[in-house]
Amino acid sequence: MNHAGRRERLRATAAERGLDAVLVTDLLNVRYLTGFTGSNGALLLRTGSPDVFGTDGRYTTQAGVQVPDVELLVDRSTVAALAREAVRPRSGGPGAGRIGYESHSLTVDGLRALESVLTDAASGGTVPELTSVRRAVEALRAVKDDDEVDALRRACAVADAALAELAAEGALRPGRTEQQVGRELDARMLAMGAEAPSFETIVATGANSAIPHHRPDGTVLREGDLLKLDFGATVDGYHSDMTRTLVLGGAGGVVAAWQREVYELVATAQAAGRAALAVGADVVGVDAAARGVIAAAGHGDHFTHGLGHGVGLEIHEAPGIGQLGAGTLAAGMAVTVEPGVYLPGHGGVRIEDTLVVTDDAPELLTLTSKELLVL
Repeated sequence: MNHAGRRERLRATAAERGLDAVLVTDLLNVRYLTGFTGSNGALLLRTGSPDVFGTDGRYTTQAGVQVPDVELLVDRSTVAALAREAVRPRSGGPGAGRIGYESHSLTVDGLRALESVLTDAASGGTVPELTSVRRAVEALRAVKDDDEVDALRRACAVADAALAELAAEGALRPGRTEQQVGRELDARMLAMGAEAPSFETIVATGANSAIPHHRPDGTVLREGDLLKLDFGATVDGYHSDMTRTLVLGGAGGVVAAWQREVYELVATAQAAGRAALAVGADVVGVDAAARGVIAAAGHGDHFTHGLGHGVGLEIHEAPGIGQLGAGTLAAGMAVTVEPGVYLPGHGGVRIEDTLVVTDDAPELLTLTSKELLVL
């Protein structure tokens, strides 16, 4: 992946904000900018001199392999060491005068410690000014490059294949428990190359399907019940996300009229949400395109969450697509579209895909059929 190119994008942002350096401490942001996957690492990105990657002695070899193009500083107190490095004059010039930091990544105590280190390092001279860059790296991460989209495609393909295999072998059948199905689905994804499930797999049957984020338990799957599966695979650090709802066929594979009605409503809303994904589209408007379909059918109060969210190195990242969202979509954003209708005590339906916004039609990454499946 083009980590150097990503650092240049952040460097341009720093320069626009009048910063001499940015101290990146969020580990996922460090991974995005350097490729480092260890548990202790930080990056000092500078606008006028070489960057420095910091970690401790446990990761010296790993850093040499994963971050070969950035100067390495090995110190157990990684952030403090990088802060001192920022203050130190370079090539006859002064140290950083304005340093950006990730305020969402540092605790209050951590910020105070950073200020103390900078004061001591200044040795009575001018102490650098600290200013929050807020979520500047996350804003860059919202638009995926080609390598990231490829990783997302592969993650979605693993999830698709695992579900197809599970269904084909009859593992989704009455008599099994939600926990058994969830654990087997996770195992299939791991066997197919996933590093891990994207999140705790949701398996919800019967009345539990009306709980948006039900945690699978010992509930037994029964004939005629809805079965909701919300799951994903992590590949090269990137997460897929997909939900399918099916019916556990009873005698003759009969689907209750209310189940079919709710399913078709959610499917129509989901198609409307997918169609609204376009460059420049307001995220609130995208949510409204799907939500309006459900509200018009009298189920507005039964759609209780946002329409979707960004996916990437995190399962939930920018942009948020919902009534409280902000901003517009850009080409390269990977997002979910996942409307649902939940009837408490009765059952619920959610249909979710992962897609990438493009200058043309959005690219669908989760390819499992959305036709109502009766097993």
